Amino acid sequence: MPLHTKMPLHTKTATKAAIKAGNAILSIYNDEKRDLQTEAKADDSPLTIADRRAHEIIVQELEATGLPVLSEEGIHLPYAERKKWTRFWLVDPLDGTREFINRNGEFTVNIALIERNRPVMGVICVPVTGLVYLGVMGEGVWRSSKTSETLGTLEKWERLGASGTSEAPETLGALEKWESVGASGTSETSGGKSGALVVLGSRSHMSSETQEYIEDLKARHGEVEFVPVGSSLKFCLMAEGKADIYPRLGKTMEWDTAAGQAIAEAAGKQVLRIDNGKPLRYNKENLQNPYFVVK
Repeated sequence: MPLHTKMPLHTKTATKAAIKAGNAILSIYNDEKRDLQTEAKADDSPLTIADRRAHEIIVQELEATGLPVLSEEGIHLPYAERKKWTRFWLVDPLDGTREFINRNGEFTVNIALIERNRPVMGVICVPVTGLVYLGVMGEGVWRSSKTSETLGTLEKWERLGASGTSEAPETLGALEKWESVGASGTSETSGGKSGALVVLGSRSHMSSETQEYIEDLKARHGEVEFVPVGSSLKFCLMAEGKADIYPRLGKTMEWDTAAGQAIAEAAGKQVLRIDNGKPLRYNKENLQNPYFVVK
């Protein structure tokens, strides 16, 4: 059955919005003489000119879909209004602002389509590497090959965790070629140094609770290789099978995780609350996530 029969609407729009925002962020990032115009938000997290510019681009691109947009850098409507939404966009225009400021390349653009409190499609663009990840629930995950320094043309995609080849979905139009890699239905672990359990964690936001969780993993599983990574890249690495587990026992917001959850779940992973073992859900009255683990 052709892939596009189940492909959510607006996939092409979301992908192009993420790429266009990634281009803008990369232009600012590569201009070492440019003032990033960093300021502190109410929660003391940093905000830069790149966050604002990416937000403007994404909102403008998604406007054509007619769906509401909940963006980290936008106006957050009262829950009384939001709770009526059955479909909406959940956006982090620049996830990993600290990594952007520190110039380590580990920042992303996150766009997710939420349906009835679940992420059904997610796009993550990694401006510095030129990679774009697309996850569609029930269909799979694809990763673009870097074709230009500015992400201009996506000519070739690889499908993660699925056998055989498949044509590009109709909704992606100009994305001409897709390739499948890996084997369908597998749940292989990445295998770290000497078969160690590979655990991902935040590069800039490690918590004592997460450290305790990792120590417990060491006690139960033996050797553990901890890999610090910024932004939603951790979800992408999990989807690629390059790590075994990603525990997050620290503060995150819904826009931090929605696109990554769509990609991880579409690749066969689970994104579960620590407290009750249920999947993360979205558009809550309080937009802060509970602690969770990806495995």
